[in-house]
Amino acid sequence: MKLEDFDFDLPESLIATRPARPRSSARLLVARGSAAPEDLIVSDLPELLRAGDLLVLNDTRVIPARLTGTRTRQTPEGEATAKIEVTLLEPSPDGWRALAKPLRKLAPGELIRFSDRLSARVLRVEGGALRLAFDAEGGDFDAALAEAGAMPLPPYIAARRKPDEADKTDYQTVWARHSGAVAAPTASLHFDRELLEALEKKGVLTAHVTLHVGAGTFLPVTVEDVTNHKMHAEWGEVSQGAADAINAARASGGRIIPVGTTALRLIESAADRPGHIAPFTGETDIFIYPGYDFRIADGLMTNFHLPKSTLLMLVSALMGRENIRNIYAHAVVRGYRFFSYGDASLLLPKGS
Repeated sequence: MKLEDFDFDLPESLIATRPARPRSSARLLVARGSAAPEDLIVSDLPELLRAGDLLVLNDTRVIPARLTGTRTRQTPEGEATAKIEVTLLEPSPDGWRALAKPLRKLAPGELIRFSDRLSARVLRVEGGALRLAFDAEGGDFDAALAEAGAMPLPPYIAARRKPDEADKTDYQTVWARHSGAVAAPTASLHFDRELLEALEKKGVLTAHVTLHVGAGTFLPVTVEDVTNHKMHAEWGEVSQGAADAINAARASGGRIIPVGTTALRLIESAADRPGHIAPFTGETDIFIYPGYDFRIADGLMTNFHLPKSTLLMLVSALMGRENIRNIYAHAVVRGYRFFSYGDASLLLPKGS
């Protein structure tokens, strides 16, 4: 299975840099099996789902992980300072793992000051990243980070504009709860309170799970044979309550439809047998590509993904490679907006 099998031409004009307003006014491509795609909008979702269907929602909260600070070091001539940009990747018991620019001259012991309330000391440099120890913890750290940091927009948006105050709301789901992600579960950005109320009125169920989306989601696939690709690991949790809700919905004949590839990867990781999910806490590096046998998900709501990406491989596994080629060709011709702030698709491999 070659990387070029997952390539397609995408005009740059279709890369969204701002979301639709209101959120649920984004366009929605509906693909039922191999039938011709339908062009609708996200607010039509209650008419597309049935009472008893269950949407799996990722309740991770994106942290403002991009920081600009001043590094300080002692030299024979005295104290020297320089500007540095830091992107937080993930916390660990021995400090935050982060990227820095410039990284080359950083050394253990240096202090980086981001604001009057937030500083970090370099613990060590490891490969292309570093470990930082912050001078604040818990709620104090969260408050200081919210003040000093900016939202970590994906590279294809950040290359076109800088993050601003609007992104602190736009790049966060309305149900975000557990802080830890450095990228948003972007299919969920299309939901607003009005849509959630309409879905509840229809009898559509929801279950919340947590997967802290990492920066690895943007890493390119570099191997020619995609089956040799090593997927990045991300921390996730499926609670007992979420597992019970998913199992009960399936037992009652409801479809299990994760909102976003992050929720899908997590529930597939938590499946202990076909058609049944168990509570799960820990890291998952599940890599889903064509040939994968789905155990829990009956469909997927997701945005449109990068060429040659693991996410495109995932939707190809769900719908079939040739079918996804046709779906994406339709999306390009019809002018759908792509990637994190783009439009959405509802993929139903069984046709209904």
